[in-house]
Amino acid sequence: MHSPINAANRLALRLLSLAYFVQAVGALSVVGSLEAISAAWALSIAQSALLITVFGIAFALAAPLLQMTLGHLRRRAQVLLGLSIFSVAALLFAAAPDYQTLLASRVLMGLGAGFIGPVLGALGSNLVTREQQGSAIAIVLLGLSVAGLAGMPISAWLAHEFGARSLFFGIGASGLLIAAMILAWVPNRVVGQRVAPIEVITLLTSATSLSAFLVVFFVTTGVFATYAFLAPIIGNDFHGSADDITLALTVLGVAGVLGNLLVTRLALRVSAERLLLIGIGLLALDLLGLAAMPRLFGGLLLALVIWALATDIVWPSQQRRIVELMPEQRGIALALTASFMFAGIGTGSAVAGWLYPIVGFIGLLLASLLFLLLAFVSLRFSEWHARMQVIEAELS
Repeated sequence: MHSPINAANRLALRLLSLAYFVQAVGALSVVGSLEAISAAWALSIAQSALLITVFGIAFALAAPLLQMTLGHLRRRAQVLLGLSIFSVAALLFAAAPDYQTLLASRVLMGLGAGFIGPVLGALGSNLVTREQQGSAIAIVLLGLSVAGLAGMPISAWLAHEFGARSLFFGIGASGLLIAAMILAWVPNRVVGQRVAPIEVITLLTSATSLSAFLVVFFVTTGVFATYAFLAPIIGNDFHGSADDITLALTVLGVAGVLGNLLVTRLALRVSAERLLLIGIGLLALDLLGLAAMPRLFGGLLLALVIWALATDIVWPSQQRRIVELMPEQRGIALALTASFMFAGIGTGSAVAGWLYPIVGFIGLLLASLLFLLLAFVSLRFSEWHARMQVIEAELS
């Protein structure tokens, strides 16, 4: 029988989850507040959209590079350093006098985020026993789940009501507050590990690890190929009002929290591979149901509940699988996982922006299904290749 996570470690994991929430909201905030940013700084939509691109590039490059240069620092120190850089950069964004400063602040936010996200899972999983790691990762990723489901619309509402500067001031101030709480209540006993460049190259060229990274890339791309345009889908395809959009996002948020609690318990009994298959399968069935059902708002709300549950199964299970596949390289492996995840967010959002005006709601659903199929193929190939490696090791 597995012992429960004690109160002190559960508090630490919740604080790490809050750090993930702030980082993810800061990453997604520009997507939901493009018009407010454009108005505040007199920018074109294209200029505002570039703020998303530079963040993604900075994050994708920073995540592995920071583990190669500063990965030897204790995990908590890495989180605090990254969260401090990220938060100060958000405050710089709020006070930016010109476009050049906005770009620089987003690069710095990407740099800080590249230190936060990959390390949170590694730190959280090392605070507990091996049997509790799946539950610990699920707790940490609750922040990412809630931010992924509600971060963009909440950011859009705050930016519209109070202005883009206020939104980013809130992100920066929240990040610094959470950093102080982590300093006070998260143990500093987990050591880091400097990563050699050859390790990164090996992970990116190994069939087993690369296919494992591609699972999260394709799933994230598939999710955001539809989710990024959820608000216009509700308005245009389900003839919903602004209140309907708010209700839908509330349902997503509540279902996401409840789903995370469920997955925290399932992780004690079910393998990461099986949970990933269940999550991907649920998402695919949900998308097929959305494509086939009448355009009824009540049906959409039910589909969003299933959507939230499925994504809550996928995110922590993916990180848990990475930790189990590469336990000695978990730092750099989780850093690369985060890079692939945010690359998927950017790719899926770009696909949504390109396809929706051309092929509409059904086109987005089909694109999402295609990416989920690619995720399924990547997962099965990764499993097969990992088994072959075990067999070869036993025979040699």
